[in-house]
Amino acid sequence: MNQAKREATRRWLGLGPAILLIFIFMIIPLCIISTYSFLESNPYGGVKPHFSFAAYSQFLFELDFDDNVVFNPAYLMIFWRSFVLALATTILCLLIGFPVAYYIALQPPSKRNLLVFLVTIPFWTNLLIRTFSWILILRDSGVVNNILIWTGIIDKPITLLYTNGAILIGLVYTYIPFIVLPIYATVEKLDIRLFEAAHDLYANRRQLMRYIILPLTAPGIIAGGILVFVPSLGAFIAPNLLGGGKKLMLGSLIQLQFASSRNWPFGSAVALLLMAVVLIAMLIYILGPARKTDMGEHAG
Repeated sequence: MNQAKREATRRWLGLGPAILLIFIFMIIPLCIISTYSFLESNPYGGVKPHFSFAAYSQFLFELDFDDNVVFNPAYLMIFWRSFVLALATTILCLLIGFPVAYYIALQPPSKRNLLVFLVTIPFWTNLLIRTFSWILILRDSGVVNNILIWTGIIDKPITLLYTNGAILIGLVYTYIPFIVLPIYATVEKLDIRLFEAAHDLYANRRQLMRYIILPLTAPGIIAGGILVFVPSLGAFIAPNLLGGGKKLMLGSLIQLQFASSRNWPFGSAVALLLMAVVLIAMLIYILGPARKTDMGEHAG
């Protein structure tokens, strides 16, 4: 028993700092935000200590000039735009990142390390500077329009900046390393002899990709997709700079409620709704493989 107690004490001492940090920087802020979301807004900032569901109802309804409750789809459109852009970012990052990761994993070790190093270089530069550089590229007098005019493809500048497309470009550029690295780590562990065996069995490249490579790299693909989708859903810098404040996403909406609108309860409610969507996606990912495993065990 003494040995068991000592091991339990040692275990808790090891976990103690991490648990304390999680409690201080995650649990307490979540409790504060959850409490604020059920209080009334103070016009001068902060909250009034009166219980209310107004912050959650504001997401779907508003009061007209006659104080009648009417449906307002504005915030739903922001939520939908955030979801679509985050999903499109994840798909584009996967389409670009998978071939890159696959190519890097098949290179010799010396060249492989260099390529991985090049993928991580963008992390060395401040995200604000990297995103602002896209303004110089996409603006009317930017690099893209100047090249298109010089080549004679267009006669006058086309609007690229402050659009959903500009936000999408910024998100893909920002988060693509997050999908390359997990897929690379998965592909690197693949047994090359499986490829040779597939070719010996007359499998073409499409069959090799479909039946061997994709199933074996699925964990890396899913992990990378989550690492891209979750931050893209609540992105703030790219929508603000490349969207010009005209194409709001959930991150920008939350910031506006706390800064300009001074509606802390609604900002807290939106943050909780965003977190709920992320948690649901994570639960689907966690419970999906477990459910398949249970089904396989029962079938066996």
